[in-house]
Amino acid sequence: METSIQKFIELCQWDPSRFLILSNNVFGSLIYYSHFIALLLALIVGVYVFIVDKKSLVNRLLFFIMIAFSIWVLLDLVLWANEKNYLIMFFWSLILLVEPLIYALSVYFIDVFIEGKDISFKKKVGIFSLLLPIIILLPTKLSLVGFNLMNCYREPIEGFIATYYVYFIEILYIFWIMFFIFKKYKQAKSDNKKQIFFIAFGVILFLLSFASGNIIGSITDNWTLAQIGLFSMPIFAGFIGYMIVRFKTFNVKLLGAEALVFALGFMVTAMLFVRRIENVKGVVIATLVFVIILGYILIKSVKKEVMQREQLQILTEQLFDANEKLKGLDKLKTEFVSLASHQLRSPLTAIKGYTSMLIDGDYGEINKEAKGTIERILESSNNLTKVVEDLLNVSKIESGGMKYEMAPFDLNEIASSMAKDLSITAEKKGLKLNFLSEGAADCIIKGDKEKLRQVVLNFIDNSIKYTKTGEINVKVEKVNNKVIFSVKDTGMGMTPEIKETLFQKFARGDGARMNTSGSGLGLYLTKEIAEAHGGRVYVESEGMGKGSTFFMELNAVK
Repeated sequence: METSIQKFIELCQWDPSRFLILSNNVFGSLIYYSHFIALLLALIVGVYVFIVDKKSLVNRLLFFIMIAFSIWVLLDLVLWANEKNYLIMFFWSLILLVEPLIYALSVYFIDVFIEGKDISFKKKVGIFSLLLPIIILLPTKLSLVGFNLMNCYREPIEGFIATYYVYFIEILYIFWIMFFIFKKYKQAKSDNKKQIFFIAFGVILFLLSFASGNIIGSITDNWTLAQIGLFSMPIFAGFIGYMIVRFKTFNVKLLGAEALVFALGFMVTAMLFVRRIENVKGVVIATLVFVIILGYILIKSVKKEVMQREQLQILTEQLFDANEKLKGLDKLKTEFVSLASHQLRSPLTAIKGYTSMLIDGDYGEINKEAKGTIERILESSNNLTKVVEDLLNVSKIESGGMKYEMAPFDLNEIASSMAKDLSITAEKKGLKLNFLSEGAADCIIKGDKEKLRQVVLNFIDNSIKYTKTGEINVKVEKVNNKVIFSVKDTGMGMTPEIKETLFQKFARGDGARMNTSGSGLGLYLTKEIAEAHGGRVYVESEGMGKGSTFFMELNAVK
């Protein structure tokens, strides 16, 4: 048998292959050129995209498509070069499976790319079940009938699967992609239509060109000419490069430019395999066309990105200058507020002192109407004094001048004392103020006693101001390793939108309609003080007219 094979090798002038792919049986130099370029470009694009983002399903699918295509190219090159019938039968069988697998993976890829998520199990079964007849019948005569040693072209005799079924499902996959693309393109927003168009155009062009190689070879019997189909891979790589640069599709910024550089290098290297001078012109023309098309697209995209970066740099510099000016203005504002507040404190102290003396009768007895007016002056002076104190505290916080004297103390004692002092004010409005934590233990925290007293005062005072009827409940409790101070009222309540901004500077919500004397700084100060102690403040309310509960949460001393 071996002697007979040797005779046919000599008769057909077959050259023994070296390393499976090197032999004079590859009669067209363009075959090596097209195969090496397609193989290397596929590996570059696939491996690069996979390394950049291994977790992305789109990236992984593109990687699998490129690897499958690289395997197909290598198998095809083995079939061109080899003279051994058993190796040809084996590799021909493999190529019958790998080729439609590329089409199936392309369907999967397009779906995930456009939808932005994995497809259902049912759809996966629908896509890949078409490959089952090939897998099951691959070792049978329905795939390859046999090998005729008298055939100098070294082609096996193909069965139904290889002759008809493989081409049928490849065409089916292409129509599947086209129908899906058409449907999604119509539904897509204008921003996404470009992405869908370019990726669909690239994939369909790749698959059609891939299939065209077999069609051209079968019709014309010119298999050198059929290698034009393999140049679809550089074209597809070009579209992927453009997608990456233009739309940042695979999170790779410079892959398109790098692919162009590598492609040029490999194209030039592949010219070494051109053994006849008459083929050089065709190789150079193909290389030149590739460089012009992909180079133009990439240069245009990179130029646009460079211009955007230059504009961004100018905007960054302008923003930096504006920020420095704002910092200066903010510093001047803080200094002005601090100075103005200090200047206001002295006359306010004098006003409060003299009005108190007038009310107490130090300057003689005054009539009832005059006394009522003087009491209103004293009340307004107290309100103004509180606003001045708030402004001073804000200035200290913003300038980093707020000092805290930390020491352990019982928050329950402060809350109890303040609730007792303010109960008189509440009763004047017809409100009932309850302290619910009488005798509560283990509410020890470490902090500035006077600053936290200000938070307690602010919460209770606000509830009195913004509650028309009902009651106010003040409570201190220890929950796990936290001490929580809360004030619950039956007041006006608030919407979720008001809750979001309530602890910001000068934010007063709808409360400004009930109490026009507030500064809008009190709750902002409570937030800053609580956070300086490693705690937090927050509010809960079921809505307008349903009351509110203000909380201050601090770390308990262990």
